[in-house]
Amino acid sequence: MQIGFVGLGKMGLNMVTRLRRAGHQVVAFDRSSEAIVHAEEAGADGANSLADLTAKLTAPRAVWVMVPAGAPTESTVTALGDLLSAGDVIIDGGNTHFEDDVRRAATLKAKGIAYVDAGTSGGIWGLQEGYCLMVGGNADVCKRLEPIFLTLAPANGYLRVGESGAGHYVKMIHNGIEYGLMQAYAEGFELLHASAFHIDIAKVASLWMQGSVVRSWLLELTARALAEDPDLSTLDAYVEDSGEGRWALAEAVAQSVPMPVLTAALFTRFRSREDNPFAERLLAAMRQQFGGHSVKMRGGAAHQ
Repeated sequence: MQIGFVGLGKMGLNMVTRLRRAGHQVVAFDRSSEAIVHAEEAGADGANSLADLTAKLTAPRAVWVMVPAGAPTESTVTALGDLLSAGDVIIDGGNTHFEDDVRRAATLKAKGIAYVDAGTSGGIWGLQEGYCLMVGGNADVCKRLEPIFLTLAPANGYLRVGESGAGHYVKMIHNGIEYGLMQAYAEGFELLHASAFHIDIAKVASLWMQGSVVRSWLLELTARALAEDPDLSTLDAYVEDSGEGRWALAEAVAQSVPMPVLTAALFTRFRSREDNPFAERLLAAMRQQFGGHSVKMRGGAAHQ
């Protein structure tokens, strides 16, 4: 099958490579000329602009967008909407808010252009392992695109979950669960690390992969990281979030669904980015005020 591909970052280039290995024809574009060269080395036909990309595709055209969420995706989809024609389709495989998908689908439908949102999970390992695809959009359109989806996904790793917006909605919940799993592993291994038993936590992580009820691919990656650097001494305790956790929490509030694990995990990430946070300083100040407890001053000195 022929497909246009916009966005050749870590995931995008690997997806193009996986598609080419399966014999699909790919026309690829990225703002980075170097990324286009890498795509051409993988067998894709490089394009020097969105207009060039759409011109090289045969109708009905399909273009996969794999660029950062927010303004980059919005501007790319808008530009493609002006270049494509009735019967064509845009697939957004990035991390888009599902409400944006619903809006874009309605706007493009007025032009006769279909819009499909493909929640994509697999990270940098997707080239070898495949990408789990959670797809939203018109059933007939998704069926037409199945050769692409089935190539990118591992066996049983693709599912059309509903109409436009549903794909990224499911991916949003997926990432919310991921936040909680990561936090649970992090807290458990921190307690093991602090133990007086001098436990080899890298070996424990590997042990738990052998029949344990907490085994998972995430734990396998944890074991890999700990084997490389048991104390994680090369890292700073600074954890970003990509947005889906916030969106999932906002949706939970809107639907009155309690999500205490996600809430704690997300707020812990916020705290990880602070140096000497105000709230903890205020706690120390209050204890000193009501109990005369000693406090630690900036610079290391204690003050009674």
